[in-house]
Amino acid sequence: MLRRTSLFVVAVTVGTLAILPAGAQAADAVASKSCSLSGKTRSLGPTYTTSLSVKRVSCSKGESLVKAYYNCRKKNGGKKGRCGGVSGYSCSENRYDVIPTQFSATATCKKGRKKVVHKYTQFT
Repeated sequence: MLRRTSLFVVAVTVGTLAILPAGAQAADAVASKSCSLSGKTRSLGPTYTTSLSVKRVSCSKGESLVKAYYNCRKKNGGKKGRCGGVSGYSCSENRYDVIPTQFSATATCKKGRKKVVHKYTQFT
């Protein structure tokens, strides 16, 4: 009896997975993920890059985009500059905790379904 119950549970589980829509199975593969910045927080451009998350791109591509975004900001006003886009991505930024000597910001860059979000603190 125990064996029949186990086989039934396995059959129901497999059957349930087979009828899930393909999008439900693929959703996990493209979910946003956080990237480790261990040892890199001061080497990506801004004074401190505090977090990086990506969707549909690799973490290394996200890091490259952070550097390109910082260089774009520098070309458009220095450390306090703004950047509307870089490398084909359209970017927006929200600044907070602004004081005369520094600010923090969240920058979001999108290109189709690709997305890179990084937070940073900039000493001015």
